[in-house]
Amino acid sequence: MAVPHDSHETSYLLPPNSKDWEGHGIPDFVYGQEELVLEGIQWPRDAPGLPEDTVPPSRFDSVLCSAWRQRVELGLFRYRLGELQTQTLPGAVGFVAQLNVERGAQRRRPQSISSVKQAFDPALFNFNKIRPGEVLFRLLREPDLPGALQQEDILVMINVSPLEWGHVLLVPEPTRGLPQRLLPGALRAGVEAVLLSSHPGFRVGFNSLGGLASVNHLHLHGYYLAHRLPVEGAPSEPLDPGGHLHLLQAVPAPGFLFYTSGPGPDLEALIGRVCRATDYLTDREIAHNLFVTRGAPPGKTSPSSALTGVRVILWARKSSFGVKEGEAFNVALCELAGHLPVKTSQDFSSLTEAAALALIQDCLLPPAQAEEVRAALVALIAQDEQ
Repeated sequence: MAVPHDSHETSYLLPPNSKDWEGHGIPDFVYGQEELVLEGIQWPRDAPGLPEDTVPPSRFDSVLCSAWRQRVELGLFRYRLGELQTQTLPGAVGFVAQLNVERGAQRRRPQSISSVKQAFDPALFNFNKIRPGEVLFRLLREPDLPGALQQEDILVMINVSPLEWGHVLLVPEPTRGLPQRLLPGALRAGVEAVLLSSHPGFRVGFNSLGGLASVNHLHLHGYYLAHRLPVEGAPSEPLDPGGHLHLLQAVPAPGFLFYTSGPGPDLEALIGRVCRATDYLTDREIAHNLFVTRGAPPGKTSPSSALTGVRVILWARKSSFGVKEGEAFNVALCELAGHLPVKTSQDFSSLTEAAALALIQDCLLPPAQAEEVRAALVALIAQDEQ
């Protein structure tokens, strides 16, 4: 039987006294098929602003934003995120650059990582060691949704060093101690979180080890950005006869594009294909980043194309272990998609499209290896169709 979908029936807010947080328990956010919204989500003529300003905000947006705002007021973040100075860099790409000095200076130092396949280490920081108040809710799918038998507990928690408003982490079953390797249940939760939001700028992403994941404990990022990004409508060309794998041709960086027009068998097939691709990369020590956004279908699209489905973009890249100091930004999931959180005022004021492209392209695989990966992924997809 479905749980009634009334955000007031469950308190997603913490008790005022921090001593009561541990006994408060983690509230469940239970959603059904009818809340996965595909049609009618478009960018307005004016930027939509905060997610709560969308008309109307979804139940997911309302719950996430009210709980996230309360954690801001309670001081659970490393810094108080104000309105970030934002600019679209002049040029053909349409990079969205934001000045976020506090994240650059105050975020937790990345763990020492030496392999894309590194095992989980319970002695290091992980999401079993966070404060009780950092968890917002547990994301639960109703049994009538396709694939529900593979459902995992997904905890939605704040990122204490946010890069934008509503920045959360989606963490599958933290007590299992899963390393940072993408699994179908985690990806499904990420795609469905995008579909649960009525804000066109709620995106989800994944960084592998060596792809700038800073914690080796399985997690995805989700956040709101009230700006279009280049990858939403960038053109692509099919790589396989069935049209299941496409090459995103446009800069910031060429990537592999998977697309679904909605929940159901099509989405389940996409999740399987993406995870087989990331397994291939992980097994061969190839770092990667992944980005999930509402977007246009593959083909000859344009930046203003309608957001008719969900795009999942996968980039294979050079491994980068540790943070490069002195760079304007570090290249991970949001930078490859065209969103550039910049660390210093000087870099923010002087950054150009050419400089941003040079930083990003320096992280990509050499052409010969990139072609090898492309051929291997095409072969993987072909096996699915046999």
